[in-house]
Amino acid sequence: MAALAPLPPLPPQFKSLQHHLRTAQEHDKRDPVVAYYCRLYAMQTGMKIDSKTPECRKFLSKLMDQLEALKKQLGDNEAITQEIVGCAHVENYALKMFLYADNEDRAGRFHKNMIKSFYTASLLIDVLTVFGELTDENMKHRKYARWKATYIHNCLKNGETPQAGPVGMDEESNGEENEEAGTSPLPIHPPQRSSSAYDPSNIPSSSYTGIQIPPGAHAPANTPAEVPHSTGVTGSTIQPTPQNIPAVDPALFSTMSIGDIRLTPEDFARAQKYCKYAGSALQYEDVSTAVQNLQKALKLLTTGRE
Repeated sequence: MAALAPLPPLPPQFKSLQHHLRTAQEHDKRDPVVAYYCRLYAMQTGMKIDSKTPECRKFLSKLMDQLEALKKQLGDNEAITQEIVGCAHVENYALKMFLYADNEDRAGRFHKNMIKSFYTASLLIDVLTVFGELTDENMKHRKYARWKATYIHNCLKNGETPQAGPVGMDEESNGEENEEAGTSPLPIHPPQRSSSAYDPSNIPSSSYTGIQIPPGAHAPANTPAEVPHSTGVTGSTIQPTPQNIPAVDPALFSTMSIGDIRLTPEDFARAQKYCKYAGSALQYEDVSTAVQNLQKALKLLTTGRE
């Protein structure tokens, strides 16, 4: 992919977007689709923050140029031309990073790469807002990932050993509204550590090179506490997690004619969404998630119910 023209210095008004833009730069070669939507999020959010002062207008103009250049380079990519495919792509990537970090956390392997992965997953869930409102599950994932990044970072900084797994936070609490700024620290355990939010810029970026994410390790749409443990981890290389392919519901094959079932346009849109999600999951060799989404689409189309 051709190099993009550099952006001017980031205006102070856009400080909350600096990590999203850094994530975009980190993914220019690794995953240009993710890089594109990170910039689109920064563009849309920046317009809401300040689109009138000269320095902000100049920055947004250059950012728009980058978006146009990326769109030309990725013009034949369905994840760019079709929002539903793009949403599935970014969501799968974010949850894959979340699962990698969560597996490392539950295994008691605390290091800068897993902190980076937790925090990046939360940023990419921010990016999903360009496609519409977040689901409750994604809001929980974002809250948990940001809290974990803060908690583990502060523990390591203070020479303490973090507690593994989802401890010290009420997952059912309705605190998502506190995250609108994107960088606010969340209540963590012990309480005194909530005073400073995790900031990846405090750690040299060279510490994050070589993050290895297992192929096919896409996290299904569930709460953080339900994400399965990792398997087959040796040294610094993460091996693919064995996949349990769900059994196909036999009732789907014995469904009667759907002539008397009236499907609404919304039903067709949801079925298409499940099919797109399945296709995106297969890009990550995630057979289990692909089968689950195809089953949902088939059930919806044959019964009119989810």
